[in-house]
Amino acid sequence: MDVISRIAEELAVNLKQVSAAVKLLDEGASVPFIARYRKEVTGGLDDTQLRTLEERLGYLRELNDRRASILESIRSQDKLTPELELAINAAETKTLLEDLYLPFKPKRRTKAQMAREAGLEPLADGLLADRGLLPEQVALHYVDADKGVADVTAALEGARQILMERISENAELLTELRERVWQKGIVHATVVAGKEQQAEKFKDYFDYSEAINKIPSHRALALLRGRNEDLLSLQLKPAADDKTEHEVCAQFVAQYLKVTDLSRPADAWLAETARYGWKIKLYTRIDQDLKLRLREAAEQEAIKVFASNLRALLLAAPAGSKTTMGLDPGIRTGVKVAIVDATGKLLATETIYPHPPRKQWDESIAKLAQLIAKYGVLLVSIGNGTASRETDQLVAEVMKLHPALGITKIVVSEAGASVYSASEFAAKEFPELDVSLRGAVSIARRLQDPLAELVKIDPKSIGVGQYQHDVNPVQLARSLDAVVEDCVNAVGVDVNTASVPLLKQVSGLSTSVSENIVAYRNEHGPFSNREQLKKIPRLGDKTYEQAAGFLRIMNGDNPLDASAVHPEAYPVVEAIIKDTGKSIRDIIGHSPFLRNLDPSRYINDHFGLPTVTDILQELEKPGRDPRPEFKSLAFMAGIEKITDLEVGMKLEGIVSNVANFGAFVDIGVHQDGLVHISHLSDIFVKDPKDAVKVGDIVKVTVLEVDVARKRIALSMKSAPDVRPDTRQARLDKAEKPAKPSVVKNAKPEPLRGSMADAFAKALGK
Repeated sequence: MDVISRIAEELAVNLKQVSAAVKLLDEGASVPFIARYRKEVTGGLDDTQLRTLEERLGYLRELNDRRASILESIRSQDKLTPELELAINAAETKTLLEDLYLPFKPKRRTKAQMAREAGLEPLADGLLADRGLLPEQVALHYVDADKGVADVTAALEGARQILMERISENAELLTELRERVWQKGIVHATVVAGKEQQAEKFKDYFDYSEAINKIPSHRALALLRGRNEDLLSLQLKPAADDKTEHEVCAQFVAQYLKVTDLSRPADAWLAETARYGWKIKLYTRIDQDLKLRLREAAEQEAIKVFASNLRALLLAAPAGSKTTMGLDPGIRTGVKVAIVDATGKLLATETIYPHPPRKQWDESIAKLAQLIAKYGVLLVSIGNGTASRETDQLVAEVMKLHPALGITKIVVSEAGASVYSASEFAAKEFPELDVSLRGAVSIARRLQDPLAELVKIDPKSIGVGQYQHDVNPVQLARSLDAVVEDCVNAVGVDVNTASVPLLKQVSGLSTSVSENIVAYRNEHGPFSNREQLKKIPRLGDKTYEQAAGFLRIMNGDNPLDASAVHPEAYPVVEAIIKDTGKSIRDIIGHSPFLRNLDPSRYINDHFGLPTVTDILQELEKPGRDPRPEFKSLAFMAGIEKITDLEVGMKLEGIVSNVANFGAFVDIGVHQDGLVHISHLSDIFVKDPKDAVKVGDIVKVTVLEVDVARKRIALSMKSAPDVRPDTRQARLDKAEKPAKPSVVKNAKPEPLRGSMADAFAKALGK
């Protein structure tokens, strides 16, 4: 089956749709562009289908390239039979392809190869063909010291190595046994002797067993990390009863060799060869293959979780274009203050020292009030790191003493702010500004527009992933880059305010073209229409086609330039104007009028019903933002550290991370709590992503608190049972950065039950 047919079958769409999409991708079109502006061409494939198509296209093309390389290699060895060629051409996975190639793959000199060179292959073939032969007697004819065959034992061992290699390179047998072990196999982990103290963070795996095909991704990655750090030993057993299963698998090999125990002279020797072939060759290979399969499956799931969390964070509600003060909390080094205007332009910076050791509380209140009044600040964005709650309390005091200022305070995640501060882009943007003050600027801007600010940071540094340091970095980067591209283009970009990092995520725009746009804007002033974009150096017709629909020009010459209507489709709008006798400004936003129009009246050779329908919807709400309405969260007063929590307390928090086993929620005590999947809802939840997403404001009940280990168990059930729940195995682990807090004279309270080890603190963060 060719690539197009295979993808069409997998996506359950027709060949024409896939062919059209592949052609557009090969011509350089982006997924957002195809999904939005080429619906007629692809038959309405959406962005999710197109991303899957793009991924599978890459995989299948790599598979075909490898297939061609393998065929050429075997052909050059003059060993390509029609049957083998047919099997290779029919292989649908890289694993099966490599299995078929294994006997012909150039390899280091093996024991079997040396045995062949010593002339022992006829001995192996003879014993296999005639079970009536006495192995020791026949082997006497092959003893030759000059060839390295010293005696009968050496001859028989050489013959056995030849047969064992054949066994291990049989693709059908290998595939069957590999799948059998995947379905029945058990991973058993033990701590490396003498490293119990070093391996404390892996203590739940000191003596642990689980079916290999049932291990959740986060546990698999934890196990593999423990092994890679030489703290855990991982053994793959072929089944729970491994002794019996080894015998069963050896019988499979014996059947392949057509060995039956008829008490013939060679039967016992061949049966032993089958056992050795399984245990030494096949099982060793399968052990490696399945641990790799476990890792790859775990990595794919971890990347999927990271991508989902990143999408939710990027599409979080923006507070909007308002003058904002950003506060980067600190204790000894002070609280860094930055004020930006409605467009994100830096107006002023300051450093205050309200916390120990300086304790300039009143002076800090006065300084903040002065700055707020001077610059007309409406929003105060507070980073959620060290001294966050203390700084939040400081701003609350400002609001209490100066109510006329009319400010709103919000605590935001500062994950990645330090990465931005030290980045090359930040250094270019603020060359004279101290690194720590750049962080305050980022905290202010990410409240105004999270998407516009977070695109400046490497997605891996944003802190919403699960074991991101353990997964394939290329695959992770590819997935996260796709998420950023999709989010930016779904929202659209104001070309007159966007930064280079934001612009370069727009369909078709490279870094150099984005830099040219900003340079042109700085030299000539704001763009007044989309046509001006064609004057940008290196922004040719193809790039303009890809990017124009996603670039917005607010309050420009043409109201359509502020919408998602592509310039190529303006003639459709002009036809509507001519047909109805209304002006463009009369039409835009006029819902009753637009909904009464018949889209089919405006279909032509270039634009079909899907595009015309999209245009009418866009005219109804031009430039509509798919992000939710902004809501602020105020943490409960007086609950500022983990020791302030009590079982049964009802609080509001914000979801900071979602994993396969539950969601982490920031409740303002410098340590996120875990809502286990079993406590996400009153109804059964199969996947936490179906119940919550990063950035959601949720109501929770405190179930359990472990001060010593900084763990908090929460519930989102309407009436949770706050008694310890011991039904769930203590196995779940999450890579979650612990927020430092100092707790004095606190008595450890054990955390038990379903949450206990879902809180295992971050491994290697």
